[in-house]
Amino acid sequence: MADMTVAYSPSHGLGEEQSVWFKLTPLLNQENPMQVLMALSDKYGGVIPINLRNQRIVLLSEPAHAQRVLVDNADNYTKYFDGLRPIFGRSMITIDGALWQKIRSPQQAAFHPNMFEEYFPYLMSAIDSKMARWGKFASTGETIEMVEETWTLAAEMVCKALFDREMPFNPHFIFKQVKTYTNVMNHKSIRLKNVRGELIEMTGEDASKAMEVWGSIPDMVIGANVIDHRERTLLKMLENAEADPNFPEFDRQQVIDEMKQYLWAGTETTALTLAWSLYLLSQHPEAMERIRAEARSVCGDRNPEWQEVQQLSYTRMVIQETMRLFPPIWALIRIAADDDEIEGRKIKAGDKVVILTYIAHHSPKYWDDPEKFDPERFAPERAKKRVKYSYLPFAAGKRSCIGGALSQIENTLALVQLLRRFTPEYVGPVPAKIHATVTLSPKGGLPFRIRALS
Repeated sequence: MADMTVAYSPSHGLGEEQSVWFKLTPLLNQENPMQVLMALSDKYGGVIPINLRNQRIVLLSEPAHAQRVLVDNADNYTKYFDGLRPIFGRSMITIDGALWQKIRSPQQAAFHPNMFEEYFPYLMSAIDSKMARWGKFASTGETIEMVEETWTLAAEMVCKALFDREMPFNPHFIFKQVKTYTNVMNHKSIRLKNVRGELIEMTGEDASKAMEVWGSIPDMVIGANVIDHRERTLLKMLENAEADPNFPEFDRQQVIDEMKQYLWAGTETTALTLAWSLYLLSQHPEAMERIRAEARSVCGDRNPEWQEVQQLSYTRMVIQETMRLFPPIWALIRIAADDDEIEGRKIKAGDKVVILTYIAHHSPKYWDDPEKFDPERFAPERAKKRVKYSYLPFAAGKRSCIGGALSQIENTLALVQLLRRFTPEYVGPVPAKIHATVTLSPKGGLPFRIRALS
């Protein structure tokens, strides 16, 4: 079977031409990029080698491939995150090997489930702020951009729960700044921005200004009003590691970079899942009503208490089904350190391998009627029968997402509380179009209007 060869133009002046995201632009810059990838996966038996100049990228889409790369032979595959160092510095999202393990270690305790009860009132406080904002939108009837709304909610949750700080910045401004950078770096086809009705090309100065703003955020958070002077917070854990004389790698810059990781990556995946959930629920009002009924049954008219959160099982299943249909991290990229073989295809040292979680999530081999929104797939008795590694919303193996469990708690609470007071009505094109860059985002955003429940 011959490898595919994809031509691409090297003429783009913005971003890094060596970036996988840049090189995959011809495949991803389609009306329905995921359908294109699914068709290719069917044609090539789930292993799609693509020659790009002097670089080979191998797309993989079967659960067994994910198991090989992420778990069974994980030491042979290192993390790839080129182009995002300006956002995350040398945080654990952009490092690998023994240093990654060492840097992760002092942060692990912040994400132990025993800590979540301590975070609970701060998560609820951030949701209360969002409800106050939505109350205004309900009265004005204006259209809002849902990913921006959910990102700013997630950012406030991180500041309050993990850092014990009031959010000291305008999150809507920061959201737009960093989006400017990621759009420039990772998807050349959208390097045009709309200014007063005219499309103009974004420049390196735009990206540079965005990064300057972004770089100032951690210090702003550290200097912000402390809420409760808690002793056990992620920020304290980071600062304790910095103060440890036996841990010279964890200097002040490491603290700053780890904070950047949580303030962006830790917010974006949560935010996209919540925004896509609200989109799906707007198309399935019976599921929205079922969430409200579950909330009434668990806690009546009052706010949920921590010990009741686990009883919001249908709401959690909605979150899980959303992450199946719209996985924020739709592709996991690794670099092969040594030669390997997957399904009879040679993987060479230096090859980039891209695990297409989206395709596994939508494969009829592993899911009945995979395009259907069916939260009940995640009921315990059905989940037991699921093929291992066919569902990878937070990756797998040692590099699985440190904040995955907390993200699901955040979104479960947000859905319950927001839907008890409001009906968010999606007013964009159906189906919403997908924009596949580093994350699976809605093309052109998700416009909504907010209606208050009487």
